[in-house]
Amino acid sequence: MPNGTPTRYTAVAQLLHWVVAALIVTQFTLAWLAEDLPLGMHKLALLARHKSFGMTILMLAVLRLLWRFWHAPPALPADMTPLERFAAKGTHIAFYVLLFAMPLTGWMMSSAKNYSVSWFGLFTWPNLISQSDDAFAFLRATHFYLSDALFAIAVLHVLAALKHHFWNKDDVLRRMLPFNKLEKRS
Repeated sequence: MPNGTPTRYTAVAQLLHWVVAALIVTQFTLAWLAEDLPLGMHKLALLARHKSFGMTILMLAVLRLLWRFWHAPPALPADMTPLERFAAKGTHIAFYVLLFAMPLTGWMMSSAKNYSVSWFGLFTWPNLISQSDDAFAFLRATHFYLSDALFAIAVLHVLAALKHHFWNKDDVLRRMLPFNKLEKRS
């Protein structure tokens, strides 16, 4: 690239994006499935998987942030309005904040109840805070509201990508798709 600005995301950035996206869908599915179950082995197994995937997202978020720090993303299209640029940057910042906040509030929530947070049975993460019913209630509500925010931002993100692809007919979506060569559209 002559000017040093990439035209698409790196393969690592694409992999991290799509793996985290799949894990977020998995998280919403597991939480939804466990929500109305009575306390028992099935619910505990779903919640254990939810915690393991949540901690996986936290670890991948660290990797994503480090990768992003050393690998600049492609520039936004020149024809985007200032409001669209602000929304795009704000959405990405919100995603990063939520990729850290969701697992951390879940981990602290479990710690407040003295419930272990295992990573697929391989090891157990230490408790972050001491046991406290008040902290548990606050963190549970926070985790719930953050999940609503994450869902809303994810929907906005998908709609924006589809708008770029079908309405604007630019390469914003395609530059995040693996195995997709970019060519100029007329």
